[in-house]
Amino acid sequence: MSPEAKPDTAVGDGTRAVRAGLPEPVAYEPTLPGPVFAAHYHLPGEPTGPYTYGRDENPTWTHLERAIGELEAPRETGVETVVFASGMAAVSAVLLSQTRAGDTVVLPDDGYQALALVREQLAAYDVTVRTAPTGGDAQLGILDGARLLWIETPSNPGLDVCDIRRLADAAHDAGALVAVDNTLATPLGQRPLELGADFSVASGTKGLTGHGDVLLGYVTCRDARLAARVRRWRKVVGAIPGPMEAWLAHRSLATLQLRADKQGANALALAEALREHPAVSDLRHPGLPGDPSYAVASRQMRRFGCVVSFTLPDRAYAERFLDGLRLADDATSFGGVRSTAERRGRWGGDAVPEGFVRFSVGAEDPEDLVADVLRALDEAAPQ
Repeated sequence: MSPEAKPDTAVGDGTRAVRAGLPEPVAYEPTLPGPVFAAHYHLPGEPTGPYTYGRDENPTWTHLERAIGELEAPRETGVETVVFASGMAAVSAVLLSQTRAGDTVVLPDDGYQALALVREQLAAYDVTVRTAPTGGDAQLGILDGARLLWIETPSNPGLDVCDIRRLADAAHDAGALVAVDNTLATPLGQRPLELGADFSVASGTKGLTGHGDVLLGYVTCRDARLAARVRRWRKVVGAIPGPMEAWLAHRSLATLQLRADKQGANALALAEALREHPAVSDLRHPGLPGDPSYAVASRQMRRFGCVVSFTLPDRAYAERFLDGLRLADDATSFGGVRSTAERRGRWGGDAVPEGFVRFSVGAEDPEDLVADVLRALDEAAPQ
């Protein structure tokens, strides 16, 4: 939240999502101004104004950054958000702007597969990388001497959950910064800054925007010095979002609470329906009672997300199942209003069985979706 933004009042998530980041009303102007397409601005005299060059700032980014800050930390002032061209641009900005040669970074070994690419780059810059699983707060055991702890909870694609507060307190005691990948949860699912993190980082491509038509990332933090490093990194590498993408993202925030509630309820309904299916094993959803992550997730998450994962007997079974779905596209990514599913092992890089399926539950009618999934499972069974 910028210093100019209004302080939070006692409002609900839906009200906040609908109104986040809107400028003060101006007679006969739209409530959400359209995208500003500008490489440069009128700049007489000394360059002291807020907008000087298109790689540095854009009014459309400003509105979106204020909006995301209001969602990530609604009761705090001085919170800053920096938007990026993609989630990986945001991830890289934190990891590479906050570390230097000789530092140590702690990563999850079961996080998003592209983290492996960042790990290689960190090693090339003489940054030591340690890894441990998300589940069981295993990263606690390798914090000694670290400069930065990177948490991904729930993890993608395995959906393990760790205790953010516990890890953040331990990391700070060890002198480390803490970043949390909040992509799967979204700001309506959990607020890492309120749980002690220094950075909340996410791919806005997923649930935040929710329509599968925008690539976007962001970093939110409360420390102006840390934010300045992230912003400078964006300027150096030029990983800026287009104004149209930023405007579409802000437009999409208005339905975030509606989408999150609908998709979360659908995901739980699907998980419950899959519980007893004979072909399904290793079923995971943080909101499913009995899930290994349920106890921790219930303490720190306000919504459990839209992703369900499970394993089918083998690759062929999974591929027949995916091919038989009528209400879910065989596609990567997650968080969209239209259900998608994929055999995650096809990409490599994730330690999952060949029959592992990551299912992103959309906003369809739950009865229709569950019926379609159960039908496709039964039809995929070997004859």
